[in-house]
Amino acid sequence: MREDGKIDYVEFPAGDLPAAKSFYAQAFGWTFTDYGPAYAAMAEGLDGGFNADAADQAAKPLVILFAHALEAMEAKVRAAGGTITRPSVSFPGGRRFHGKEPRGNELGVFSEG
Repeated sequence: MREDGKIDYVEFPAGDLPAAKSFYAQAFGWTFTDYGPAYAAMAEGLDGGFNADAADQAAKPLVILFAHALEAMEAKVRAAGGTITRPSVSFPGGRRFHGKEPRGNELGVFSEG
């Protein structure tokens, strides 16, 4: 159910759309629906998409993804070509790390406990 003031959609700048799709598919198992040569949507929990239109490259969002096994997800990010920008840290309620995918979009990955 959509509500006023709630996050509804996340859009990442993508530059190289095939490479972006490859990273997210390999690291996180995402699938995509293509809407022309410069846009691909995903529906992986929260709906969102990748925008490869060079004239529409916005500031980069920080999106937090969930992982049951944080270390295993970190390994998948590295194997898919990502880099870790902030090692795993603990905080009340969980742990998380930050990483960048090959096009430079930074992601947080969170695990409970």
